[in-house]
Amino acid sequence: MTRKQKRLTMILGGLAVLGVAAGLVLYALSDTITFFHTPSDLTETGVQPGQRIRLGGMVEDGSLKKGPGTVTTFSVTDQIKAVTVSYNGILPDLFREGQGVVTEGKLQPDGTFVADTVLAKHDENYMPRELTESLKEKGVKLGKGAEQ
Repeated sequence: MTRKQKRLTMILGGLAVLGVAAGLVLYALSDTITFFHTPSDLTETGVQPGQRIRLGGMVEDGSLKKGPGTVTTFSVTDQIKAVTVSYNGILPDLFREGQGVVTEGKLQPDGTFVADTVLAKHDENYMPRELTESLKEKGVKLGKGAEQ
């Protein structure tokens, strides 16, 4: 082998190793990706039961129910559809009906959503950008502070 061939072999071998490493990293990260959906998106996008997602919307008025211990159920709505959410844990201090919320968890086969994380907006002028954009696309009128 000439020097040029050796050099070319080393470069191609290095690129192949880098390609395999990048592929393995992307494959490992694919399991941790959570996509954002609104209640009406769940049927449109074909979210499968057991798939980990983020569900966002407004906490429906009159839907908050405390269960035994720290179990809480409530409905998340985008003014088009609503999804019942079950959460076992302590809710954020700013969590209340009529406020924006983003939950992370899994959709059950019966259509309920079991959340393991609940994120509430931190003041009256903030709503997550994904939630704001999604609600605007669906024609939902937002309050003055939410349109940032």
